[in-house]
Amino acid sequence: MHGNPLFAAANISATGLAAERLRLEVVANNIANAFSTHSPNGGPYRRQDVLFSAVLKSSERGATGRRGAPPQPGGVQVLGIVDDMSAFHRVYNPGHPEADKGGYVNMPNVDLPVEMVNMITASRAYEANLQAMRFFRQMTEQSYTLLRNQGS
Repeated sequence: MHGNPLFAAANISATGLAAERLRLEVVANNIANAFSTHSPNGGPYRRQDVLFSAVLKSSERGATGRRGAPPQPGGVQVLGIVDDMSAFHRVYNPGHPEADKGGYVNMPNVDLPVEMVNMITASRAYEANLQAMRFFRQMTEQSYTLLRNQGS
């Protein structure tokens, strides 16, 4: 992260972009494995999710110049990718190679409608962060233009 407070908005948006990109990758992986009944760990694929946390920066002095100012937003960080420990879906399919004696197969705990909603929300959050970065760039360019014209 850049130490200059003028770039704080861009840095916050950059952390959001990186986090939502990772979230989109995890959702795509969940969708790709929605019917994988055998994983390297044994058993069906287990759905994954991304854990985020807000980053708060403490400052020596706040906008008023007083010590002990409240923490300022610093973006988002990824705490990790975790497995969803909800129950697997059981489907009756006696001809499947992974079927038990009763003919049931444990399928991944991936619900495609849920994953599509997660994909849409991650995509929109990514777009919002990208738009914020574009707005910051436009404001910076306009400021430079004003400063250049003022010096002429």
